[in-house]
Amino acid sequence: MEHKIKHLMQVPWTGLGLYNGFRGNRWLKNRIQVFKQFVIPSLQAQTNKNFILHCCWRREEKSNTNVKELIAYLESIKEFKTVHTFHGILFWDDKYPDDIARDRLLTSLHGTMGELLDTIGECDYVISTIQPSDDTYHKNAVKGIQAIFNETDLQAVGFRKGYIMNYQTKDLAEYNPLTIPPFFTIKFPRAVFIDPLRHADYTGPYKSHEYIADKLKFGSIDERGFCVGTHLDNISTVFDHPYAGKKFTPEEAQEIFEDFGIDKAEKLKIPFSLGRVILNKLPYGVKRKLRFWAGEKKWILRPLFAFIYNLLRS
Repeated sequence: MEHKIKHLMQVPWTGLGLYNGFRGNRWLKNRIQVFKQFVIPSLQAQTNKNFILHCCWRREEKSNTNVKELIAYLESIKEFKTVHTFHGILFWDDKYPDDIARDRLLTSLHGTMGELLDTIGECDYVISTIQPSDDTYHKNAVKGIQAIFNETDLQAVGFRKGYIMNYQTKDLAEYNPLTIPPFFTIKFPRAVFIDPLRHADYTGPYKSHEYIADKLKFGSIDERGFCVGTHLDNISTVFDHPYAGKKFTPEEAQEIFEDFGIDKAEKLKIPFSLGRVILNKLPYGVKRKLRFWAGEKKWILRPLFAFIYNLLRS
């Protein structure tokens, strides 16, 4: 029997990670440009548009001019419905100690569910797909995900392989993570989804995307179903990532872009500081060490490396 579902494509805009999940208006403005240029066309290309784009913000963004402009822009798009909530992200943030992370999660869930109830309405299940603000899905992703849940008793499904793209050059390569990447969907019974405590307990809660299969009955989707977008504002994922595989010719890449609805997207052009450019030119291993040393609280030289890293990032 086919169940009545509501499918949320959940964008964790602000409230995730350090700096209270917000790295300034220039950072946010750049993310919004990437979202408009690449993510929205990919969502518009979905062969099944029976989904709701769910944008998750901190409370502080209610008065942010950039956010207000994006809300108005999304209201003009008719292919799919959009809902905005302002209580933070709906999954565990491992940048915080466990007790703080749990309080943050439950507080966010409690506030968000009150704002989502009318949108969800009456249904049997809610399925929620992580939709990063700068990454895209294959045009058949929504259709395929919903079909899997209709045909199986899985609690979660996710893509294990995909592509990685440099938005500034439109270079494209295979992306082959060794762990489960954050491109998965969780299926909740409606009563569980809307109850903050039951929602959190149902998901484990998993403390990082790599561990989702330890907490839920998980199924892998074999096709390359996601495309990671990289640019100078990325915090951790860069085009020269060790998981990157075979690089494609421009002709091969263009065919793949068509499958993701981004074949007409122009190369990304947004201003970056000289520090960002220098940081991006460093070898991947050096960038990784800088991030680690800047964030390691017990290390005696952390303040120095935090200063250098943040100077380059600014």
